[in-house]
Amino acid sequence: MILPILAYGSPVLKKLANDITPEYPNLNKLISNMWETMYAAKGVGLAAPQIGLSIRLFVIDATPFLDDKNMDDFELNSIKNFKKVFINPKITKENGSLWEFNEGCLSIPEIREDVSRRSKIIIEYFDENFQFHRLELSGLAARVVQHEYDHIEGILFTDHISSLKKRLIKGKLNNISSGSIKVDYEMKFNNKKLK
Repeated sequence: MILPILAYGSPVLKKLANDITPEYPNLNKLISNMWETMYAAKGVGLAAPQIGLSIRLFVIDATPFLDDKNMDDFELNSIKNFKKVFINPKITKENGSLWEFNEGCLSIPEIREDVSRRSKIIIEYFDENFQFHRLELSGLAARVVQHEYDHIEGILFTDHISSLKKRLIKGKLNNISSGSIKVDYEMKFNNKKLK
């Protein structure tokens, strides 16, 4: 089932999300709905807060980046076959050089900005079967995980940009939060649904 994606301005997007247990109600169905929602919106990642659930869960399928002709081999290799479910993740280390990349977000449509992030991370998490994993990631895989991880920490990519850039896009952000935009996927703006 495709779920509406919450728009910028929704309070749950700014909340620190909670861990869940294997007994979380209908977890497999939720994960399936998140995949369906993400693919319908043509995204590469989706976090539970974006569908209104303040829980530490996100899904990523970075394979659409493989079609980007501007990616170098380092970036492409980091995302090959990178499709995962992250439950109760914890980034334990961020290192490597800072690098900028133009990011966007399904909750903040039609806005893209350069965001500086570390090129390498170590993350611990549980998969959809509640099996524990520890991954060392670099390049684009690390970036996509950091972006989705921010969502469960109550952080949006716009929180990483300068105050000047924020002032320049303030009108667009206001339009998103009020629902004065058109998108080709279902969104929820301040308790009203639009498509």
